Amino acid sequence: MGTFKFDEIAFNSTEKKKPVDEDKYTYLGLEHLDSDSIYVTRYGADVAPKGDKLIMKKGDVLFGKRRAYQKKVAIAPFDGIFSAHGMVLRPKEDVIDKDFFPMFIKSDYFLDAAIKISVGSLSPTINWRDLKELKFELPSLEEQRKLAEILWAIYDMKDKYKKLILATDELVKSQFIEMFGDIENNQKGYPIKQIDEFSDLFAGATPSTKVSAYWKNGTIPWMSSGEVHMGRVTSTEKKISQLGYDKCSTKMVPLHTVVIALAGQGKTRGTVAVTEIELCTNQSLCAMVTDETVLSDYLYHNLRNRYEEIRNMCAIADGRGGLNLKIVGSIKVIVPSIEEQQQFVAFAEQSDKSKFALQEAIKDLD
Repeated sequence: MGTFKFDEIAFNSTEKKKPVDEDKYTYLGLEHLDSDSIYVTRYGADVAPKGDKLIMKKGDVLFGKRRAYQKKVAIAPFDGIFSAHGMVLRPKEDVIDKDFFPMFIKSDYFLDAAIKISVGSLSPTINWRDLKELKFELPSLEEQRKLAEILWAIYDMKDKYKKLILATDELVKSQFIEMFGDIENNQKGYPIKQIDEFSDLFAGATPSTKVSAYWKNGTIPWMSSGEVHMGRVTSTEKKISQLGYDKCSTKMVPLHTVVIALAGQGKTRGTVAVTEIELCTNQSLCAMVTDETVLSDYLYHNLRNRYEEIRNMCAIADGRGGLNLKIVGSIKVIVPSIEEQQQFVAFAEQSDKSKFALQEAIKDLD
C-alpha cells in the first residue's frame, strides 16, 4: 500500500484539435456518457462540433470534469475527439495497473474526493491544478492486478443484467404494439384520447421551509419530484403538518394515481410513478386522476414506456425542455377496453417482477 498524488497516478492528456466534418462520426460529448456505465453506447453528432476538442485514443479513460457529481466515467471505444468539459486520462503504469485504472477512476473513493474540489455554483467544474494534488492510497501492483480481474468480472456480470433489464422493457413495448398498434398509424382502430380528456390534472406546492410549524411533527406525506424513481410510491421522505397543508396550494392525491415529474435533474423530468398511499406533492409533480375509462396502472405503464417521446415533446413545446400541465394534458393515449387494459397491465407487471429479480441480483454484486 502506498500514497500517491493524482499526477503520479495518471497523465492528463490535453492535446486538442479543431474538429473537421469527418470528426462528427467519432465525437463523444458528456451527453454520450452514462453515469451507471463505463461503456459507451452512443456517439457522434449531426455536424462537426464547434470549438477545440480533446483528442482521445481507444482505451483512454474519459472523465466528465463539469458537473462531476453526475459521476460520468467511460472508456474511449475508438480514436476520436472528446468534449473539452472532460478530461482524457491515461495510467502511469509504474504506479497503477492499466486494467485497474478505469475501475479506480469509476470508484466512489476517487469520485467523491474529486467532487469535493469542484468550483463554481451553476456548473461546478474540477480543475486539473487541484485534482493533481489530491492524494490516494493504492495497493501494490500485484494486488491491483488481482483486484482488477475480480472487479471486471463483477462489473461485466452487472452489465449483462442491466442489458437484460433493457431487453425486458423493450419486450413490454413490443407487446403493447402487438396488442394495440402504434399511436401514429392506429392500425387497429382503437380510440385515441388526450390525457386531459380522461383525467383531472393538477400540480402540487411546497409550504415555506422557513416556517418550522409547516413541517414539524408533520403527518401528511409530501412527495418531492425525485421520489418518482420509486415507481410505486409507498412512503415519502418528508411529511407536512395540517397547518402547512392549509397554508399552500398543494392538493391531496388519491390512492392509485399516476404522477409525472414536470422538472428535475438528470432523468427525473418525464418519469412517472403510481401512488400507493394518499399524499400531496410539490409543484414539480403533476397528478393525473383518471376516470372510469382508463386504469391508472395502464396509464402508468403506457407513459413509462414513452419516456424519450415525452422528453422530446416537452423540449419542442417550450424550447427549454420543461413539462407543464398543458403539455401533459395534450399527450395522446390509445384507449382500449378495460378488459384489454387489464391484460396488458398483467403482462407488464409480470415483466416488472423479472426486472426486480435482476435488480436484486445486481445489488448482490455490489
